[in-house]
Amino acid sequence: MADRPQRRSTRPAPRLLRAAGTLEEHRGVYGDLPLRRYAGEPGQRQLIEAVTRAGLRGRGGGGFPTGTKLAAVAAHGRTPVVVANGCESEPASSKDRALLTYAPHLVLDGAVLAAHAIGADRVVVCVERGAGLADRLEREIARRRTDPVRWEVARLPRRYVASESSALVQYLNTGDARPTFAPPRTSERGVGGRPTLVDNVETLAHLALIALRGPEWFRTVGTDTDPGSTLVTVGGAVNRPGVYEIAPGTHLGAVLELAGGATGTLAAALVGGYFGTWATLPDNWGLPLSHDPAGPFGVTLGAGAIVALPADSCGLVETARVARYLAEESAGQCGPCIFGLPAIADDMEAVAYGRCDPAVRQRLTRRLAVVNGRGACSHPDGATRLVNSALSAFAEDLQTHLGGWTCRGVTADPLLPLPVARDRDGSWR
Repeated sequence: MADRPQRRSTRPAPRLLRAAGTLEEHRGVYGDLPLRRYAGEPGQRQLIEAVTRAGLRGRGGGGFPTGTKLAAVAAHGRTPVVVANGCESEPASSKDRALLTYAPHLVLDGAVLAAHAIGADRVVVCVERGAGLADRLEREIARRRTDPVRWEVARLPRRYVASESSALVQYLNTGDARPTFAPPRTSERGVGGRPTLVDNVETLAHLALIALRGPEWFRTVGTDTDPGSTLVTVGGAVNRPGVYEIAPGTHLGAVLELAGGATGTLAAALVGGYFGTWATLPDNWGLPLSHDPAGPFGVTLGAGAIVALPADSCGLVETARVARYLAEESAGQCGPCIFGLPAIADDMEAVAYGRCDPAVRQRLTRRLAVVNGRGACSHPDGATRLVNSALSAFAEDLQTHLGGWTCRGVTADPLLPLPVARDRDGSWR
């Protein structure tokens, strides 16, 4: 079992969601953009060092150290580009949408400061089409007349992998929102061939707070290895589903209680979104949630989405639904996605609906091992992680299903949210 991170405060005062939406209201809460504090090349280096000392990690899913990304892009010598990723194509998450709605200027401040730190002169804010954010962001950006960057707002296709960093760069370069092979990395050659920093909008909001209040302040909540606060979207069988600000290291049970507690007996919770991991309940009630793996299955916060599964639902059925969705949402560029994910979805549906025998289980296990780690991007890895965790977490149910019987959860209403309408006509452009 992975070591549990040390906890500080589990209920931090709001940091990200305390500002109202207008620029004037934002400045009244957070103050002016602190560019003078980090003037010139010494100031740029000081800002990167402050982010590094703060220990800020990416809030988009991977949890990569932000200071390391800043330094990598700045080291290439050519004028870089900053891309603020607010697409949030994860169906179970709405934290980035909430942040861009209630505190857009905290994100925009962070983007300007990131651009200053690495010497960029262009910032592109990417959001999903139809999310209702692009027009509002353009209006708010128009009020920021003194910002030392050129702003753009890009509207991305509503596809799951379109928010992957190389897919964003590919779209901005060619209009095709599919991931590309690496190398080169986006930090080396990205938008227009220039080094490109792609950061989640919540990450940029935290960067702004670090620049304003310092790395020591940032570290007063969270864990030693995952400091600061973080936004999570809590859904499923809880009384108050929504977006909450927590400290990394907070126990899973405490997060569910923050959302009003369970509506009834729970069987499990999906942590980390659709590339995440199932954690059974109540045995994982005390599981600490952060970007560091915890528990026997290596649970991490990932995209910050947590969905509580009631006891009268079936985790295998829910996983089969998502496996089919992930297979359909692949970019269709390489064998693991073209052939592997649909085959895994077929097997998972056979398991979920009791139309199988032990041979299906063996074939599914073999396919999961073959597909994992073989794709052009992380899409196959995330899909196999989800299915593998379901087979482990719901092992007792699995034996029932393999015997040709289905549990009562098969007839329950679907729980995990899936988009009812996606871009299908020219969906990658």
